[in-house]
Amino acid sequence: MKINFYRTHIVGVLFLLLFAVQLSFSQVKKTLNILPTSNSENIEDKIETILQQLTLEEKVNLCHAQSKFSVKGVERLGIPEIWMADGPHGVRAEISWDEWSYAGWTNDSITAFPALTCLAATFNPSLAGDYGFSLGEEARYRKKDVLLGPGINIYRTPLNGRNFEYMGEDPFLASKMVVPYVKGVQKNGVAACVKHFALNNQEHLRDKINVEVSDRALHEIYLPAFKAAVQEANVWAIMGAYNKFRGQYTTHHKLLTTKILKQNWQYDGVVISDWSSTHSTEEAALYGLDIEMGTGTDGLGTTTKNHYNNYYLASPFLKKLKSGEIPEAVLNDKVRRILRLMFRTNLNRNRPLGSLNTKEHHDVARKVATEGIVLLKNDDNFFPIKDDKELTIAVIGENSVRSMTAGGGSSELKPKFEISPLEGLKTRYKNATILHTMGYESGRSEYDTVHPPTLDADSLKTEAIKLAEKADIVLFVGGLNKSHLQDSEGDDRKQFGLPFGQEELISEITNVNKNVGFLLLSGNAVEMPWLKKVKGVIQTWYLGSMAGHAIADVVSGDVNPSGKLPFSFPKKLEDNGAHSFGELSYPGIGENQQYKEDILVGYRWHDTKKIKPLFAFGYGLSYTDFSLSNISTNKKAYLRNETIVINCDVSNTGNVKGSEVVQVYIGKPKSKIERPLKELKGFSKVELDSGKTKTVRIEVDIDKLKYYDSSISDWNFESGEYLIYVGNASDNIAKKIKITIK
Repeated sequence: MKINFYRTHIVGVLFLLLFAVQLSFSQVKKTLNILPTSNSENIEDKIETILQQLTLEEKVNLCHAQSKFSVKGVERLGIPEIWMADGPHGVRAEISWDEWSYAGWTNDSITAFPALTCLAATFNPSLAGDYGFSLGEEARYRKKDVLLGPGINIYRTPLNGRNFEYMGEDPFLASKMVVPYVKGVQKNGVAACVKHFALNNQEHLRDKINVEVSDRALHEIYLPAFKAAVQEANVWAIMGAYNKFRGQYTTHHKLLTTKILKQNWQYDGVVISDWSSTHSTEEAALYGLDIEMGTGTDGLGTTTKNHYNNYYLASPFLKKLKSGEIPEAVLNDKVRRILRLMFRTNLNRNRPLGSLNTKEHHDVARKVATEGIVLLKNDDNFFPIKDDKELTIAVIGENSVRSMTAGGGSSELKPKFEISPLEGLKTRYKNATILHTMGYESGRSEYDTVHPPTLDADSLKTEAIKLAEKADIVLFVGGLNKSHLQDSEGDDRKQFGLPFGQEELISEITNVNKNVGFLLLSGNAVEMPWLKKVKGVIQTWYLGSMAGHAIADVVSGDVNPSGKLPFSFPKKLEDNGAHSFGELSYPGIGENQQYKEDILVGYRWHDTKKIKPLFAFGYGLSYTDFSLSNISTNKKAYLRNETIVINCDVSNTGNVKGSEVVQVYIGKPKSKIERPLKELKGFSKVELDSGKTKTVRIEVDIDKLKYYDSSISDWNFESGEYLIYVGNASDNIAKKIKITIK
């Protein structure tokens, strides 16, 4: 009896174990079935299958954050969490779960790539693809599903604290650069997230300002780069903006997000809020927001503890769904988009493993940096500087040693290393004597806080002047930095000129030494009343990990500069279109603002209003000379469905190898509507050895010459006479060609 009892007990236990194993196997099988069984299986069918298995609560949980940078998955179905990371020019260090402090990891150091103003200045779309791919590899290695970049807001005012993150003032250039960047990132199974959609063109009052702008300027200036990212690059994620447009917040905007983005452009990806840019459950639900992030914070600093269930798309959304106030079909559309994002990223069986801090990444960073650096002035061939044993170079300026990856807001990075300009110059110049002093100090960088200097300004200045007297050449390394009220998220610059007493310091240095070159570190144009006092100026941007090496490459002549300005440098602030109409245009009166310059942004304003800039869009010098000749079009008269072909011979008439950017602008004289004098419609970068000539071919589809006609809410074409301008800068045109389009 006792033996039978044990036998019965053992059999029962074995039966329960077998049942548990079968149940577990069944559950595992069910979990794994969310993945396609083959590459050819229709992912959309899979999405519908999963959608039917999700509860209402599980679907809502997919629509909002669970931590600072992640979204819940569904454990019982094996649906993974979504992990995001800033930023546009490097993968940000790990942030704590529910605080803005860094998590303190030791394995999250990365390659810092040059900021996007530098990338735009390369005028090299192929290089933008390399940049995006390398950055995507680093994001993938860090196990990120969404990279929160690139930023493609238009450069409207040189005071915008976040311009350094963007691609300049021209929508055509930004469009041509963003497409390969996005494709490069997404080859790694990581979603690029273009931002900030839309009209986020200043940081001052960014979460309150209400922008009024014409439909024409909206479609011709501020939306084209986003449209290209969607329709040409098939971007998988888009981030909303903080500001309002015509009284409604842009993150959940009936016209922008629902009609233009999702209906007209047929965007099939997700819309992600900026951190705390969501303001309404009903609008977020009905006007296109898919994933809500950062609510209850100020976007970067302050926070509300464990606020996630109180997000607009969390419990309040669930309540409205259960009551029938919002149809479940609205939720299902969001979940379909989120699942589609997952199948493209963390449910993609074929996505690569990624890599971090490789030589290839460092080489790409250095290549972008050297191609993006712009030579602005070079009197008496001041640059390049030879490495002579008898030469003494004084390197003066805080920016020669200051980190430019720290600060700046959400784009702050933790690079494995960052070569300073001073270190790069010392490494390159083995024979010359290099002396150094700071000259000025600005205080440490911290978000939303200005820290005063800690050193005595007079002593720093005195030492700098003494050093300048001893040297044969002075390299002044100054400009802006990543501190609050400089080139930083959260607010705008308060002055157009150089801060921290630099202008006075330059004046006193040039009194004792006439051989002064300025290395300008900034992501913005600056006023230059000191320009005539210095012999050379190089715009070096923020170059990341390889900054010092890249700067030394160009200063020494190892690399011939070929960068072109992606935005205009006005002589004075009032020469900029946004600043020509008083406070209502910038920064706004109260919380309202009108873009009164309309479509005349950047060089369009300077050209049309005949206001000469200090340095024009597309401008950039070289250590060699180029000539453009035999400029022609394939025809003189075109039909609307044809393509204009421009041919141009580019010759390197100088003594060293170099690269030139041929730029094609097109204008419509005697137009029946207001138009800019000309607009960029094509460009090509060509590298030439000394004495060599190449023929460049640039094609322009006539369809790209349409204007946005507000009277019909669509694009329209004006037939008649057009002028084609071919040159190497917006203000340096080699030839004009008249054509007719019927």
